[in-house]
Amino acid sequence: MAPKNCGKITGTLGGRMSEYGDGFHCLEQKMARPDYHTTLVGLLFVMQCACVAAADVNLNGIVGNRALLIIDSAKPRWLAVGESSPQGVKLVSISGDTAVVEESGRRQTLKLGESRQLNTGATTGNRSVKLNADGRGHFVTSGQINGQTVRFLVDTGASFVSLSSGEAKRLGLKYLEGERAAISTANGLVRSYKVKLDEVRLGDVTLNNVDGMVHADDALPIVLLGMSFLNRMEMTRDGEQMVLKKRF
Repeated sequence: MAPKNCGKITGTLGGRMSEYGDGFHCLEQKMARPDYHTTLVGLLFVMQCACVAAADVNLNGIVGNRALLIIDSAKPRWLAVGESSPQGVKLVSISGDTAVVEESGRRQTLKLGESRQLNTGATTGNRSVKLNADGRGHFVTSGQINGQTVRFLVDTGASFVSLSSGEAKRLGLKYLEGERAAISTANGLVRSYKVKLDEVRLGDVTLNNVDGMVHADDALPIVLLGMSFLNRMEMTRDGEQMVLKKRF
């Protein structure tokens, strides 16, 4: 009796059932049949390659909480915040003329009319930025939060990336929906709201899902680049220069 190779698969290719309708597929070695094992391995390889490919996304329009995206040159599609396309690209948020999109856990900020290839494969590697101290020894620089330009002051004494309510409104942050807290400052306790910043960018360094704290008053004249960002960096200071290198 000729030996048989049998295996159980969760679903049949092309919707076809097995000979006995039980989901088992057997290949008799004495019969000249197609090599289903090789075919299945090949299909899985193609599927795997498709999954790790980076989607090319264009932000074509914004209306309210909806964005018009062109993904991999397909037909333009409107997505509301929180919705995902059939290709797996999710619209995370909209702020002014920018939108944050996500694929396979990785986020990118797109400006209106901009196209980007979303990197869903390997990490981008360690990136760094060099900062020079001002005349008072402070490290002040420009950066971005959710695609919009802000002025940062590096502050290792701040637990979070901290900003005023006025700045939060300008950035389109819905901070009043965040977790309430009371922050101790030089002026006493200040009512604050904990938020999640989709993207914080400083030079070539970009971090996603950074904890932020919005102070209910407008006493902060600048955004404090606190430890929720700095803890994910290697910090090296040499005199009047500081180097921040991305760790994760």
